[in-house]
Amino acid sequence: MTDPVVIVGAGLAGYNFARELRKLDAAVPLVVISQDAAGFYSKPMLSNALAGNKTAQTLVMKDADKMSAELNARVLPRTTVESVDAAAQQLTLSSGETLAYRDLVLALGADTIRLPLAGDAADTVLSVNDLDGFDRFSQTLANAPSGQAAQRVAILGAGLIGCEFANDLLARQIKPVVLDMADRLLPRLLPPAASTALQTKLEDAGASFKFNVAAQAVNRCASGLQVVLNNGETVEADLVLSAVGLSPRTALAKAAGAQVARGVVVNRHLQTSLSHVHALGDCAEVEGWVLPYVMPLMAQARALAANLCGQTAALVYPAMPVVVKTPAWPTVVCPPAPGGDGQWQVEVLEDGLVARCVSAAQPAQLLGFALQGKAVSQRQALATQVPAWMA
Repeated sequence: MTDPVVIVGAGLAGYNFARELRKLDAAVPLVVISQDAAGFYSKPMLSNALAGNKTAQTLVMKDADKMSAELNARVLPRTTVESVDAAAQQLTLSSGETLAYRDLVLALGADTIRLPLAGDAADTVLSVNDLDGFDRFSQTLANAPSGQAAQRVAILGAGLIGCEFANDLLARQIKPVVLDMADRLLPRLLPPAASTALQTKLEDAGASFKFNVAAQAVNRCASGLQVVLNNGETVEADLVLSAVGLSPRTALAKAAGAQVARGVVVNRHLQTSLSHVHALGDCAEVEGWVLPYVMPLMAQARALAANLCGQTAALVYPAMPVVVKTPAWPTVVCPPAPGGDGQWQVEVLEDGLVARCVSAAQPAQLLGFALQGKAVSQRQALATQVPAWMA
């Protein structure tokens, strides 16, 4: 019997690759290994699930059995890979099983970055990076450390996830306070004017922000929790959510002998430095880029499936607009590729904002954009003018 293609990870990257593979090859044996329950759900929906009154259970679109039947695959939930023997092309699983593979696909995802917080309540700080994390978060909202339903949530981090959760909490009449070391929200994605506009809309809806500060400790207090900041201030909250970023999971690949940097290093064919070992999604680093967004992983899944079916398909990244899920002020950003010389040009409209990142060279070229309010309707038109990140 032919050894299977083995996918480690059952998130969007792993399952989308499996679907792309099945489009091209209905017969190759396929195994999916998941450290969680292996149900299919959309991770990006976690940061706006509260507004839709979703639970961890209702977010699951298909359970492991249904995914197994749909993909004609063996799906192993609540299973981890203990080690990879790349020379022998086999895995050792937490169940004790030794599993041979034809090709190994690492779709491991990323871990939330944990801040080195002091205090007697540092262990109560939550993060949401998967379905299990969302379940803990939503249950703690209903029964916070203070012994009652949370009304005040401190969010550490004013990046994409922090802003999206802030907006989502507002739908539950919970007032978040967002804390960040930067001087504004979404500094890596938005020009200053767009950051200010989004902050204003979220503040109008009930959120508050503190910038140029860092959390140092979380302590219990009479009213719940108290976050101690590096400037001596304190913020009281019923619950603290950390959203300071992600760190690609590289330990398994590194232990197997694969090259790792920030992520698992792969070429444009998604091949690691080890023969028959590949990586995609949040754990993969392609030409120095780790892109934890849906559109890049979809492009990766298509390219890798083609390569494992005998085709030669180099990864291509077109312009990839990112939708920021903040209904208080709809925002779409297509960030310019790193290392460019663009300058932001901002046009403030009565009902929105249009920011264009334009090259300094003549003739000027659109390198990226940010759209807000009703101007988000221009997304497709502008995306066609932005050059591919990777052609």
